[in-house]
Amino acid sequence: MSRDVESIITQIIQGVNGDAALVRRGRYVNLTFQLGIDNHNYLVTVDNGRLTDIQPRLLSTETGVFSVRAKSEHWHKFWLPVPPRDYQDLFSMLPKQYAQIDGNVLPLMQNLQYFKDVLACGRMPQEGAANA
Repeated sequence: MSRDVESIITQIIQGVNGDAALVRRGRYVNLTFQLGIDNHNYLVTVDNGRLTDIQPRLLSTETGVFSVRAKSEHWHKFWLPVPPRDYQDLFSMLPKQYAQIDGNVLPLMQNLQYFKDVLACGRMPQEGAANA
């Protein structure tokens, strides 16, 4: 992967917590979910729409309500400024088995746009894009 995971995680946290509309959309979300990149899993804690913690999953007994996993090559394409076909959305990656979702998907489906936008916060900014 061309960018390291630490910088992507930092970008996701800053992107979510810095977006008042996104935090408001997730204001009723209070849970921990797993984000899998290759064989590395991260526990992402959401508290009232804010990302309060993203930590590596150290023990197999540590778990989240649901998990979203993909290989780093697929996340890399998903996180491009303009992703190619089949990578532009989490659910477009599922039919081709580029990503997997496991666990209790009810909170994911109840807050689908929120979680899709959280994951999209890892996208690289476009070259020459104006800062808003």
